[in-house]
Amino acid sequence: MPYLWGMKIVKLAPYLQKNRIEAGCDEAGRGCLAGPVVAAAVILPPSFHHPLLNDSKQMTRKRRDALRKIIEKEALAWHVVKVSHEEIDKINILRASIMGMHRALDGLSLRPECILVDGNRFFPYRRIPHVCVVRGDATYASIAAASVLAKTHRDEWMCRLAAKFPAYGWDQNMGYPTETHRTAIQRYGVTPYHRRSFKLVDDMQTMLF
Repeated sequence: MPYLWGMKIVKLAPYLQKNRIEAGCDEAGRGCLAGPVVAAAVILPPSFHHPLLNDSKQMTRKRRDALRKIIEKEALAWHVVKVSHEEIDKINILRASIMGMHRALDGLSLRPECILVDGNRFFPYRRIPHVCVVRGDATYASIAAASVLAKTHRDEWMCRLAAKFPAYGWDQNMGYPTETHRTAIQRYGVTPYHRRSFKLVDDMQTMLF
C-alpha cells in the first residue's frame, strides 16, 4: 500500500460505468443519539482524483475539512441535506437516511443517469437505476466524496449545537453513544435534540429539558 506524508493512498474507482453521469450517495449520523442524519449526493468529473480521498471515517477531521473544500469546488454537482431528529423519530432511521439521500439527489443541478449508494439498502428514485455497494465509500470516488461532505457538514452542525449544550461533548463525540455522552444524559437529562426513539441510556427514566 503506497503512502503519502504518512497517509495511506487508496485507489478508488472513478466510476462504475464509463461515459455515464453517476451520483454517489452517503449519509452520516445513523448511529447517533442526537442531532440529524445528514445525507449527501455528489457527481464528480470522471477525471477527478485525490490521493487522500477515502471513506470519511478513515480520515482525520483536518483531512476531511480540506477535502470538503476541494470536492465542493471541483464536483460537477453536489448537495447536502439534514433530516431532523423529529423526522427520524417519526419514520425510523433507515427511512430517514434514504429519504435524506433522495432529497440530496433532488438538489443536484445535474440529473444523474445512475446512483451509487453506500450500504445495502435504498428505495428506487425517479426510475434512475441504482447500485448499492457495501463499503462503497472505500470503493468509489463519488461515494467517498459524498461521505466526506455528509460527515463534515454534520460535524459542523453538531459543534454549533455543542455550544448550546456543552455538557454532552458533541463537539468531540458528534452525538454518538460514547460513555461521556451517555453519562451526561443520565446526569443532565435529555435535550430537545435527542432522538427519543433510540435507547439513550440503560435506564430510560431520564428527565427532559
